[in-house]
Amino acid sequence: MNVSDFDFDLPAERIAQRPLDERDASRLLLLDRASGAWDDRNFRELPELLRGEELIVVNNTRVLPARLFGRRAGIHAEPPGGNNPARGEFLQAPIEVLLVRKLDADTWETLVRPGRKIPVGERIVFGEGELEARVEARGEYGLRVLRFSSRNGFDETLARLGHIPLPPYIKREDEPLDRERYQTVYARQGSAVAAPTAGLHFTPEILRRLRDRGIEIAEITLDVGLGTFEPVRAERLEDHKIHTEDYDIPESTVAAIERARQANRPVLAVGTTVVRALEDAAEKNAGRDGAIKPGKAEAEIFLYPGKTFRIINQLLTNFHLPQSSLLALVGAFAGQENVLRAYRHAVESGYRFYSYGDAMLIR
Repeated sequence: MNVSDFDFDLPAERIAQRPLDERDASRLLLLDRASGAWDDRNFRELPELLRGEELIVVNNTRVLPARLFGRRAGIHAEPPGGNNPARGEFLQAPIEVLLVRKLDADTWETLVRPGRKIPVGERIVFGEGELEARVEARGEYGLRVLRFSSRNGFDETLARLGHIPLPPYIKREDEPLDRERYQTVYARQGSAVAAPTAGLHFTPEILRRLRDRGIEIAEITLDVGLGTFEPVRAERLEDHKIHTEDYDIPESTVAAIERARQANRPVLAVGTTVVRALEDAAEKNAGRDGAIKPGKAEAEIFLYPGKTFRIINQLLTNFHLPQSSLLALVGAFAGQENVLRAYRHAVESGYRFYSYGDAMLIR
């Protein structure tokens, strides 16, 4: 299947640049995957739209302020009054570092810009020198492996110096509000560099109403990485090498899924990250009727039309980029033509797209 089969026209004004004043004020497009029929609803209706016996699985990962601005070691920021050519020590532009994936306590895979100017062995200084990084290895597309050292601990320093890594289609700098709103209300652990955006609509009140209906809620942790925005560079989906993401499924969630499966209750995934974690775990344990094991692993699965879903029966998701691996996943779950027709309706009806945009419930 060609990547171009998942293209659609999206006017720039449909891309949400800011969150709504209230999380649950989003619109909700309800899509029946059997018939392809849709209905325009509001997210606040979610508890009443469900049957009341669902198991909802959410991704509780926490988004880090993963965007850092530094300078090459030994080169100082420009003082008032301009450069001093005689001293030759002032830099032309800052170095931007985006944390992509944690490799160990002090080492991260990162995206560095401008990457071509940062060779192996180069040192980058952040803030007033309280955080430094050394380039350990190079990768493709500007990727670098950096080893960090800090005076007061990496996490504490990152919390002060880091910026929220808003997606590239949000055409503004991050603001203090983003530290709260680009984070789910149930975020508690992990080291994601992008939000599991389908969960951004939930409020404590919505969660309470769901539980009051007897709907069970379980959690997994998948650290969303840069790959969530990575374009599909192959012409055919089958040739695309999907990014990997670390996940952890607790025993309590495995038990909840097994109870739901035994009782023929729907399992509703909040976001494609939950789908990846659960379906990857089921694929790794193939041969046991889709059962999954608790624990940590790397999500390697790439779901596109023709692939089998072993765990998920329903999906709550935001709207995704054209020709993306996430749109292919949604198309695999609900049917390519169903999804593209629903997307065209959403565009024509003024839905807000992407991370801070509206949601779709597929069942």
